[in-house]
Amino acid sequence: MIVNWLAFVVIVQTDSVMPAIHSLENFVTVSTGIANLPNHVGVVHVDNVDVMYYDSESRILEPRNDWMREATADDADFWERERKVAMIVEDLSRSSLETVREAFNQSEGVHFGQATFGCKWDDQTDAVDAWEKMKYEDEHVLLLDMNTFAWSIEGPQALAIKHKFDFNENQRELRQHYYTKACPSFLKKLVYYGRSILMRTELPKVSLLQKTPSSPVTCHATGFYPDVADLFWRKDGEQLHEDVDHGQILPNHDGTFQMMVNLKVKVTDEVEGQYECVFQLAGIKGEIVIKLERGNILSNARIEETRNAWIGFLVLCFMLCVVFIILLYVNCFVKRCVTAAAVVKALYILACVVLYCIVYGAMQCFVVMLMFFCVRGVHRLKR
Repeated sequence: MIVNWLAFVVIVQTDSVMPAIHSLENFVTVSTGIANLPNHVGVVHVDNVDVMYYDSESRILEPRNDWMREATADDADFWERERKVAMIVEDLSRSSLETVREAFNQSEGVHFGQATFGCKWDDQTDAVDAWEKMKYEDEHVLLLDMNTFAWSIEGPQALAIKHKFDFNENQRELRQHYYTKACPSFLKKLVYYGRSILMRTELPKVSLLQKTPSSPVTCHATGFYPDVADLFWRKDGEQLHEDVDHGQILPNHDGTFQMMVNLKVKVTDEVEGQYECVFQLAGIKGEIVIKLERGNILSNARIEETRNAWIGFLVLCFMLCVVFIILLYVNCFVKRCVTAAAVVKALYILACVVLYCIVYGAMQCFVVMLMFFCVRGVHRLKR
């Protein structure tokens, strides 16, 4: 079994460049009647990396990494001050959930609401954008217009609660200050201190997978960072948009990400080499390309074939060892004519046979050994 180790993945111009857009995102979840879950949970992300966590059970604001502590070392009161802010947000979220529940005339029980808010900063143009969004039980949505600081609605019943969250003049000014000055300033500071983590780039392992010969071919990329990436199929240099199914970008347990894209195609001799899967990552100039060829596809059939080949190889090695031991026993204890040099020679031959099997496969090894013993037998008959 000959293994082709020639590289079929191509990476070109892997010069790292700094990501242009950074984000500071706050996620708040409030609920009632859900067992084993705090009624209030708040998480802060910078470029999709956890930096702070708070919940209603511990009522402690926790940093999620060392550089977050370093970024706030010049402000001795930061953590206590922000903890008090988190407690205020907790009280407001609870009262807001109760307000919405009563507005819809719902009984007590399991209810939940979510809010996301934050800002984005383009480190090349210095442009700033912001957002705030509230959702109640995945149906009723309020979006904050950052120009007027008034709520817009999504969903048939959101209008019934919109007026309950309208701001007075003072509230509008506070929000405007936060989204245009406080949030971007804090984001820039965190990006500076966390640049070794936030601005890193990691290339993925890209593989072609197929369950059965009639199944779509899946191109799977895992282990990349950041999550701003693209994975697509290309034919004769043109990106395909038909007969392809794109999956979502999902997180891995180590902080990296994975994604996949399926291609509906029957792999034949005619199509081999025409299609290729392409991965592109933000922060990297170039792309990773893997061509659609049978030898590059990991499939259940191929895995089964490889497993059977290894089983055959192990069985053959076992048989060779048994034959060698029998021959050695006969020569040592029956004929008593074997010498040390003969034993060393026999061991050398056995090692060569095993190595040949590893490189060229069990079947070829069996044929060669059969020919060897036939020639050996003819030679003995002539003698």
